[in-house]
Amino acid sequence: MTVPPSSDHEEFARSIRDTGFRFVAGADMRGHLLQHGSLDDWDAFAASWNDLAPDVYLAQVGRHRRRRHAVYRAGREGAIELQPHQPHYQALAYNALQGDIERWFEPVREDVADGASLRTVLSFCRDFFSTLAPQTSAWHVELHQFRIEAGPDHEGQPTPEGVHRDGVDYVLVLLIDRHNIVRGTTTIHDRDGTQLGSFTLTAPLDAALVDDARVFHGVTAVTPQDPSREAHRDVLVVTFRAKG
Repeated sequence: MTVPPSSDHEEFARSIRDTGFRFVAGADMRGHLLQHGSLDDWDAFAASWNDLAPDVYLAQVGRHRRRRHAVYRAGREGAIELQPHQPHYQALAYNALQGDIERWFEPVREDVADGASLRTVLSFCRDFFSTLAPQTSAWHVELHQFRIEAGPDHEGQPTPEGVHRDGVDYVLVLLIDRHNIVRGTTTIHDRDGTQLGSFTLTAPLDAALVDDARVFHGVTAVTPQDPSREAHRDVLVVTFRAKG
């Protein structure tokens, strides 16, 4: 695939500055990622979603939500460094269901954390978000592998906390796979609740880029297309917050 010129990269950067979010189709996103590294191990990377652990913090909802978590440190240049395993924390103001508690999730597997595809995604995010925040010299980066499961007797809830902010600066949501599901529409909202846009991640590498300081986001529940078969939605969520 032809790698898009930098002017294309700047075009959706401008849209984020203007509106606070941008949907990027998978084919375009692949081109942008390939400017920052390799996706040669993508099949193995995507298959690692079959090895996630249950989210034990969500009670009923958690039985149908699986995840792994990792933390990195990223300067504007140089290596992006995996940090020691640590809890995920959100203030109650950002997560009414699970705020003000330390949540310890299973770590991202070492082979995934150091794999080519994930490193490429992180490099893209670091370079792109640094363009949007030229005053930031270093980033606290968290990533989450999510699988949301749906069945004949239950919907899958990608955002059980509802429309929300994550309490960071920028967010990437990258679709890895959706199998036998319908719905799962992302909605973007202004501070007063006005809906600014909506889109559905349907193809691998479809992406949402979000300025979390400016807009709120949520995802509608997913349901099985065929209730007799397994159904899931797999996404990678990467958040960037300025250090210090």
